Amino acid sequence: MTAVTIRNLPEETHRALRVRAAVNGRSTEAEIRAILEDAVRPEGRVKMGALLASIARRAGVKDEDVDALEQALQKNPAKPLKFE
Repeated sequence: MTAVTIRNLPEETHRALRVRAAVNGRSTEAEIRAILEDAVRPEGRVKMGALLASIARRAGVKDEDVDALEQALQKNPAKPLKFE
């Protein structure tokens, strides 16, 4: 797992992080991880798989179509492209 060092963090900010962590019942480090996670992966973000499924539904693709495609791929798996 990756480690990150934050330099030149004002003491007031560090104190506020410690207080916020205590309020949330976490360590300061766990609180910082939670803040960063929320910042870069917000709950309301568009997820690629959900977006593609939504587009497919609007295009009329049904579960049976997906099942048929999966069965066809199991019989004849796709082969990687060769760039020669």
